[in-house]
Amino acid sequence: MAAEKTITITDSTGVHARPATVLVNKAGNFASDVTVEYNGKSVNLKSIMGVMSLGIPKDAEIKIVAEGADEDEAINAIYSTVKETGLGE
Repeated sequence: MAAEKTITITDSTGVHARPATVLVNKAGNFASDVTVEYNGKSVNLKSIMGVMSLGIPKDAEIKIVAEGADEDEAINAIYSTVKETGLGE
C-alpha cells in the first residue's frame, strides 16, 4: 500500500524551478517510486522535467504518492521539505 499526502501550494509563484529542484533532489534520496499528481496528471517526482511540465500554480492542491520500501520516510521527508521551503502546507 502506497503512502500519500495532499499538499496545498502557498508559494506566490507556485512550484517554480528552484523548489522543484529541491523536491526532485529530496525524492532521489529514496528507493521508493515517488510521484506528484496535479490536474489529472501524474509524473515522477524524481524528474525535474516532469515536475516542471505540470506548471503547478499558487493555491494548487497536489498529491505526493510514494510506493516502496521506504515510502513513509519519503513522504515525510518531502512534506517537511515543502513546509521548510515555504512552498506549501
